[in-house]
Amino acid sequence: MFGHEPETPEAPAQEAAPSAAELEAAGQGAMFGDPAPRPAPAAAPQPAPAAPAQPYRVLARKYRPQTFSALIGQEAMVQTLANAIRRDRLAHAFLMTGVRGVGKTSTARLIAKALNCIGPDGQGGPTIDPCGQCEPCRAIAEGRHIDVIEMDAASHTGVDDVREIIEAVRYAAVSARYKIYIIDEVHMLSRNAFNALLKTLEEPPAHVKFLFATTEVDKLPVTVLSRCQRFDLRRIPTTLLADHFAHVCKAEGVDAEADALAMVAAAAEGSARDGLSILDQAISHADLAGTGEGGAIHVTAAQVQDMLGLADKTLQRRLFAAMLKGDGAALLGEVAHQYALGIEPVAMLRAQLDLVHKVTVTQISGPEGEARSAEEAAALQGWAGDLSAGQLHRLWQLLLKGHDEVKTAPDPLVAAQMALLRVLHAADMPDPGGLVRKLEEMLAQAPALAAAAAAAPADGAPSAHAGASAPGHVGMDWQALVEQVEEVSPLTGATMRLSVRLIELRMGTLRYQLAPGLPGDPTADIKKALQNITGQAWLVERLDGPAAQGAQPSLVEAKAALEAQADAAMRADPLVRAALEAFPGAEILDESNPATSERRPWSPARSRQA
Repeated sequence: MFGHEPETPEAPAQEAAPSAAELEAAGQGAMFGDPAPRPAPAAAPQPAPAAPAQPYRVLARKYRPQTFSALIGQEAMVQTLANAIRRDRLAHAFLMTGVRGVGKTSTARLIAKALNCIGPDGQGGPTIDPCGQCEPCRAIAEGRHIDVIEMDAASHTGVDDVREIIEAVRYAAVSARYKIYIIDEVHMLSRNAFNALLKTLEEPPAHVKFLFATTEVDKLPVTVLSRCQRFDLRRIPTTLLADHFAHVCKAEGVDAEADALAMVAAAAEGSARDGLSILDQAISHADLAGTGEGGAIHVTAAQVQDMLGLADKTLQRRLFAAMLKGDGAALLGEVAHQYALGIEPVAMLRAQLDLVHKVTVTQISGPEGEARSAEEAAALQGWAGDLSAGQLHRLWQLLLKGHDEVKTAPDPLVAAQMALLRVLHAADMPDPGGLVRKLEEMLAQAPALAAAAAAAPADGAPSAHAGASAPGHVGMDWQALVEQVEEVSPLTGATMRLSVRLIELRMGTLRYQLAPGLPGDPTADIKKALQNITGQAWLVERLDGPAAQGAQPSLVEAKAALEAQADAAMRADPLVRAALEAFPGAEILDESNPATSERRPWSPARSRQA
């Protein structure tokens, strides 16, 4: 009646009435309906879910050409396909062949896109420049188009696999203009599989196209080759590969030196896929070494050289110079230095082969295109001037043989040292051509040397072939000349050998004295014979009396004088003189002379005959 009773410690205060929110939470509504809903407090912003991490795609797949304009090094094939599409002269089967990594499978997919492209508006036809935006282009690029069937012949080699193709070609394409079969490594199909495919390949339905790719076209039957339009994809030039790799590095945000890209392109050996794989490895290798300007990865030539185990150009030239100088100690030192740097012995030999090739090309067309620096150009120009073509070719053959030996040797370093030392020592040997010329000169000079030796006076005896060393005998060998005349005219040659005593002999001129006892004058016959064997006019003059002073003995006279000199020297020998004194009337016979050996009463030959 007078208000609330005071609270006592023993009596707790009455609980407060529940609020509307609490009643609502308890499931009880307010008397006049539910209260107006209150706006929920703003939730704290949540971070957007992170996109799932995409697996890394290697450069060879990421930069696979998606248009014919991006297909490098195959301009002739692109031009042929473009003309065929524009003129509606499309073959029913195409065969792409070439080494690995030049774009065979990529070309087959591009042809499939070109034939099935419908344009962004859906109204286009076959084109050499597929749009890449329409559904067929995107499906083919992603490998999910139902009418573009790609088969690996290496794992589908039998007749049953081909039978599936034969059965399926009868049905029209589901959504594309053409049903296209891309068969990679087609040379792996068995002989029976090829035979089963021949009829369908020759006369396929109008809506079917076959695209074959192979690296070994020589394994394909001729019957298959004759049914396909063949395209030989060429190796991509090194300069074109280097430019392509530069564009890839720019797109990837990588800073690469020109020399580094040139090394990668050279190591690719004309294959874009191989080069992109090496470039991928080089980028990863350089990434560990730090970044370049602006945070970009920097790929240097030294890093690529270290990664590939290539020899530095300066080291190559130093080794080549030591080999040409014949300095064995310096050569072995250079080999040891390069080996310590991690350069493989086979790479050393390959680098020397490349250097010999560059010097040879420089000799023909100059160092342009072969040298990467002014220093290298000067070195190549110097060696091209110092070495002959024969020496360069001999160097190439020796180094090539050494390269093959190093590849198969149990110890490549020792084999490389021995191969390079063999090249070094072979520099002192004459080349085969020079050796042949030297032998020919020795053979030509042999009669003259024999005549000169016979012409040397001994004990006052007349000298044989004394005229061979006379001042009037300029570049002529009288005995060789007589032998040539004997082959043409034996009688005239015998006369010259027996009775002609030389006074003067030079090309086109012969003055002589005729030995006594020969009737007639042989001047005309000698002149005619000399003109026949030399092909030019001769002045042949016979001299007698005081004008013939100084005439040399004839060849027969000189030979007889030599024999007499030798007989006198033999009889002067103390042992022979003692034998003749012990056996008076004894004769000395020459066993090699049949005329004298037949006079012997006892000889091995006569004993055998008896």
